Formats: sequence, C-alpha cells, structure tokens
Amino acid sequence: MGKKTKKFSVEIVSNENKFDTPDLPATSAVSSLIEVEPIKTLRHLPVELVSKTPDKVPGLLRAEGLKKSYRGRCVVNEVEVEVRRGEIVGLLGPNGAGKTTSFYMIVGLEKPDAGHIHLGDGDITDLPMYLRARQGISYLPQEPSIFRKLTVEKNILAILETLELSRQERQERLEKLLEELDIVHVRHTRGYALSGGERRRTEIARCLTLKPYFILLDEPFAGIDPIAVLDIQKIVKRLKDSGIGVLITDHNVRETLAITDRAYIINNGG
Repeated sequence: MGKKTKKFSVEIVSNENKFDTPDLPATSAVSSLIEVEPIKTLRHLPVELVSKTPDKVPGLLRAEGLKKSYRGRCVVNEVEVEVRRGEIVGLLGPNGAGKTTSFYMIVGLEKPDAGHIHLGDGDITDLPMYLRARQGISYLPQEPSIFRKLTVEKNILAILETLELSRQERQERLEKLLEELDIVHVRHTRGYALSGGERRRTEIARCLTLKPYFILLDEPFAGIDPIAVLDIQKIVKRLKDSGIGVLITDHNVRETLAITDRAYIINNGG
C-alpha cells in the first residue's frame, strides 16, 4: 500500500499476458502498460567507466527488418529493435519464437539474411564481433566467459592489457572496476571458486573495460541465486544511470521486466 510504481511500455505480439509460458498464442500486435515496483539503485558508476570521445558519440543501436531462415524455415521475420543510451530494453519471448536468433544477429554471432543493424549513423551489419566491440558494443554471453584458473583481477587485467594504457592507468581502471562491481573481496579468488553472482559481476567488469556505449546481456539472471539476481539488477540499473544502453534477453521474464524501460516480445519470428 502506498508504494510508488513506474510505468513503461511493452510491445507484445499476443492477446494474453502469458509471458512465462512457452505456448504464447500469436495474434495481432497490441501495446500494454505494466506497473512494477522500482528497484532501489546503488551509487552510479563513475563517469570514467563510460566511453567518452570528442567525436560524435552514437546514441542509438537499431536493428531494422531483420530476417533469418534455416533450411527454408523462417525463424525471424521483419524484427525491429531500438536501444538508446541510458535505457534498458528487454528482448523476450517463448522458446522457439526467434528472440535468441534476433539477439545473436544484433550481437554479431549470426548474419541476417536481410535487414540492417545501425550504431548511430553507421551500418555495422557486416562487422564481426571484435570490430563491433571497438565501436562500443560489449557482449555478455550466457555461458561462463571468465578464465577459470585466473584470479578475478587477472581476468580483468587480461582485457585491460589489450588496450593502449600505461601500467598506472591499467591499475587505476582495475581498482575502479573492482570497487564499483563489489568484487574487491574476491580479487585474488580463482574463477572456478566464484559463486554464480560473483562470476557474473566479474564478467560485467570485463565488459566495462572497453568503456562501451551499449552492453548486450544474454541470460544474465541464469544460474544465480535470488539474492545475486537482485545484485545484478542493481548493477544493470547503474549501467543505465551511467549512460550505457542495455539490451537484455532472458527467460526470467519477471526479473527482466522489473528493470526494463521497454520490452519487445517476439513470437513466431516477429
């Protein structure tokens, strides 16, 4: 009683709100408003962790008209997704609906049969993942992506050492990431000994080493306990507050909708 709620738009392809079932019926596209209790955020990430250049900074990541077929079967048809800097957008849908394929095309893991992906005014449709990363797009896969036998700080340094930074700059960036992701206490712990939540925070820290404009999160809430889910939600909110655009695809729909500003619900490929 008396708690404030926030409203955000959800674009869905359904006439029912059965987000957590795999048999979501496909009918006409409608719009809906969902009220959720906002999550209290922690302190903002420092400005130094967000990419800044004197040149034009891309404010929009946009996919338009994406199509993909496998062996003659259309799995994605005319999908359009937009993510602006400083907002969290969900890409959701039942199993087999085409959301993962759509997400992978935006990431660069899959090449679309038709359609385009734009970062600002540039067309990045044909760019491989490593060049998209240089353009300001970081990707966090669902599977564990840290080096299991390296400590947390060495996992982060492994990325920092690929950048043209002095030793002092690398160390300063490392300390900021360890502090802001709340992993100082496990800095000397090897990857295989981390909890699910600690591993996720380490992976997000690795994503932030490149100072991205956008972060694409694949199932960030999978395989972690409920308390760790809350921690990751707060971190994602801090990314948004720091001016980073976030695109999330996850089967944990309630946890995702609790932090998104908008969500695209895909069913039967579009």
